[in-house]
Amino acid sequence: MADFEFAPWKADLERRTIGAVDALKSDLAGLRTGRANASLLDPVTVEVYGSAMPLSQVATVTVPEPRMISVQVWDKSNVTPVEKAIRSAGRGLNPITDGQTLRLPIPDMPEERRKEMAKLASSYAEKAKIAARNVRRDGMEALKTAEKKGKISQDEQKRFETEVQKLTDKAVVDIDAAAAAKEKEILGK
Repeated sequence: MADFEFAPWKADLERRTIGAVDALKSDLAGLRTGRANASLLDPVTVEVYGSAMPLSQVATVTVPEPRMISVQVWDKSNVTPVEKAIRSAGRGLNPITDGQTLRLPIPDMPEERRKEMAKLASSYAEKAKIAARNVRRDGMEALKTAEKKGKISQDEQKRFETEVQKLTDKAVVDIDAAAAAKEKEILGK
């Protein structure tokens, strides 16, 4: 019954589960918390040189103060398109232009907006949990199929299912921790 190799198959499940957690962390990094964070501008794309480019490819983003983001545009001709892209990104930021540098003061978020952001963080976490559970479901189905085809025994199937469940449980714990940390940051508690 050695046709079925669990190690490479498990590695694929781990990669997909870690991908769900990493995607959540990336989504959470883009949420505004009331504090300056360079990753707040990661989703911003700028129309320059006839194509849409990520902001990070036309400027340097730094955080000189807790409530200020600085964007140093490399090419002077791109200052206006970068400013427009930041204004239209839906982040609630209004750049102040100073030569080739854009300063973005981070305004205080009202309590109502903080609660909306916390809810959004929760919904991102729920989507990540669903993705992790889908990986578990795929793994369990593959184990059942392998057992039916005689590639593994029932005992091996149960043992592998336990490993798949542990992988999913760890992912859910990581997801909950990331979401709780972000909600705490957003709500300022």
